[in-house]
Amino acid sequence: MTEKKAFRHFLKVSDLDSSGIRDILDLTERIRNNPEDYENCFSRKTVGLLFEKSSTRTRLSFEAGVHQMGGDTVFLGGDSQLARGETIEDTARVMSGYLDMVIIRTFGHDRIDRFAGHSTVPVINGLTDGHHPCQALSDFSFIGKEFGSIQGIRMAYVGDGNNMAHSLMEAGALLGVDLVVSTPPGYAPDAEILRWSSEMAKKTGGSVTWMENPMEAAKEARVLYTDVWTSMGQEAESTIREQAFSGFQINREMLSVAAPDVIVLHCLPAYRGKEVTEEVLDGPRSKVFAQAENRLHLQKALMLFCTGKG
Repeated sequence: MTEKKAFRHFLKVSDLDSSGIRDILDLTERIRNNPEDYENCFSRKTVGLLFEKSSTRTRLSFEAGVHQMGGDTVFLGGDSQLARGETIEDTARVMSGYLDMVIIRTFGHDRIDRFAGHSTVPVINGLTDGHHPCQALSDFSFIGKEFGSIQGIRMAYVGDGNNMAHSLMEAGALLGVDLVVSTPPGYAPDAEILRWSSEMAKKTGGSVTWMENPMEAAKEARVLYTDVWTSMGQEAESTIREQAFSGFQINREMLSVAAPDVIVLHCLPAYRGKEVTEEVLDGPRSKVFAQAENRLHLQKALMLFCTGKG
C-alpha cells in the first residue's frame, strides 16, 4: 500500500507558530495575485464538508476554493448518521476512506479534536464554539493587505469574548499585533487563551489585553472589530445579552475616538442596529464585504498548507 503524504490538521490558530501563520498569509497573497497558478492543485481530490451548524461564507469559500483548484466537494449537513448517534470516531474513520480532506463546522471543540484524532486525512476547523481560526487568519490577511503591514497595528475587538475573540487573540499574538479585547463583565474571553495570547505577544513585539471599557479600547485603534452578541446555540439568552452589551455597539461615537484611518470589520452575519449601526456598516470606514471576499483566497492557501502543497 502506498503511504499517504504527510499532512497537518488545523484546529485552532495556536496549532501554528509565527512562521507557519506568515507562510499561510504569504501564500494567500500569491493565490490572490495569480489564481491561475493553482487551478489544478486539487485535481482528482474530494473535500468533505461536515457541517452541524449553518453557514454562508465558510461553506461558500471552501467549496468555491476547492472547485477553482480543480477538485470536488461533498456536503454533509444535519442529515448525516451523526444525528442518529454514530460516534465521531467511527465517522472520522469512514470519511477518511472516501475523502482527501474534511472541513468541520460543529459545536463543542472537543468534537473536532476527537474527529481529528481518528482521521487519516487533514481536518480543518470551519468553526467550533471555542474557535473560529479560518476567519481570524483571513482577517489578518485582509488587514495586512489594507495597511501594508500587520506588526504593531492597534486593533480593538468590542463585544462577546467568544470563539471569534479567541482566534483573533491567538493570531494577533503570533503576528505582533496590539490587540485590546473589550467585553462586559461575565463575557470575558477564556482565561487560559488570554494568558497564552498575552505571553506569546510579548515574544512577538505585540500585546493582547482585556478591559471592560469599550470606548477606552477603541482609542486610536486602526481596526475596530465586532461580532454578534448572541451566537448560534445562545438564542435563549438574546434578551439578557442585548442588555449586557448595550454599550458595546460600534457606532459614530466609537469611530470618533479611533484613528483617522480606522477600518471596521465584522465576521458576519451582522445584526444591524445591534452590535454595529447600519450607518457604520454601510459607511466609508466599513470593509466588511471585502473582508468576507478575502475568505476565498485564504481558504485556498490553508488547504494547500495542510496538504503540504503550499
